[in-house]
Amino acid sequence: MDVTIYPRRLCGTLTPPPSKSMAHRVALAELLAGKDTFSVSASLSEDIRATLSCADALRLSAPDCVELPALDCGESGSTLRFLIPVALVLRGGGVFTGRGRLLERPMEPYRNLFREKGVLCEQSENYLTVRGRLTPGEYRLPGDVSSQFVTGLLFALPLLRGDSAIRLTSPLESAAYVDMTLDVLDKCGVAVARPDAETFLVPGGQRYRADGLSVEADWSQAAFWCAANFLGNRVKILGLNPASVQGDRAIVEIFRKMANPNPIPIEIDLSGIPDLFPPLAVMAAWHTVTYFTHAGRLRLKESDRLDSIANLLRAFGASVKTGSDWMRVHGGISDPGAPLTLDGHNDHRIVMAAAVLASVWDKPVTICGAEAVNKSYPAFFADYQKLGGKIRVL
Repeated sequence: MDVTIYPRRLCGTLTPPPSKSMAHRVALAELLAGKDTFSVSASLSEDIRATLSCADALRLSAPDCVELPALDCGESGSTLRFLIPVALVLRGGGVFTGRGRLLERPMEPYRNLFREKGVLCEQSENYLTVRGRLTPGEYRLPGDVSSQFVTGLLFALPLLRGDSAIRLTSPLESAAYVDMTLDVLDKCGVAVARPDAETFLVPGGQRYRADGLSVEADWSQAAFWCAANFLGNRVKILGLNPASVQGDRAIVEIFRKMANPNPIPIEIDLSGIPDLFPPLAVMAAWHTVTYFTHAGRLRLKESDRLDSIANLLRAFGASVKTGSDWMRVHGGISDPGAPLTLDGHNDHRIVMAAAVLASVWDKPVTICGAEAVNKSYPAFFADYQKLGGKIRVL
């Protein structure tokens, strides 16, 4: 699907969708609690649909079946990395499939662990097969590849018969996502001790309780509407929890810094807030100078987000320089003199960033592959139109 956005400022009130990150965790907790139905709605996004589908496959497959369950993770990295340890505990493994760049994402932390634990891990172009059983003990893995590996183990290890420990061999990035996991575990009555920043102690033999879990509004998606306001739109955002454990609530403080009446160059460390990069880059196009650091992992998302964002901002005439793990944006855009046609790069966050920029452009902007928003925010363009945006679907 391609969409053309016509010049029109956005104005109105909306509530962002429920948090995708939290919904993954709630669905997984409900699976492990033995619930027959899930409180999370599959309509939230394609990623959540993938998690619910895989959870159903694990729930319905026989525990002692020789044949491993088939688990289609779509394009969801959270689904894949969260469920691998869980599948090993519940069903002795699984055959995982995915689309897009999913199976190209780093998996070395699990492979190295499984080699030590005697768990089979084989990958072909279209399949990732894991087979075996996790055993209680020590699990050592890096914290700077993805926090999703830590979350997957935190959900699975409490189900083992003995105690376990996760020990990080490098600093944990995206730590707020692990905090979110620990928050859900605590609400489910699952105990995890953290004596220091590198260690998680997980008692075995625990049971999950998952009654009354809820999913709050998503700060990651709200950040795009914050970026729209930074560009001069007037969107009132409702329903957000200011005390949320979601790390992307950091958009509020960064917004304040960038909105300073006397703007100065700003450096933004993305190691803990990688999903904020697209909306922050939109804001950077209207700021003086913004230097994004620790951004290497963004090259391994649905697209190479450093390159995708650089191409997007340059299309609007912004000055952008990139390195292997950084980007520098000099604020101020220039009119290219004609309507724009942009590649969405099959990346939901690139499409939403492009749409926000288009709201203040003075010529039509066509975004190719705009259906990518279904991955995380299917109602994005409906909300855009409710705010007064003018869109034509091609």
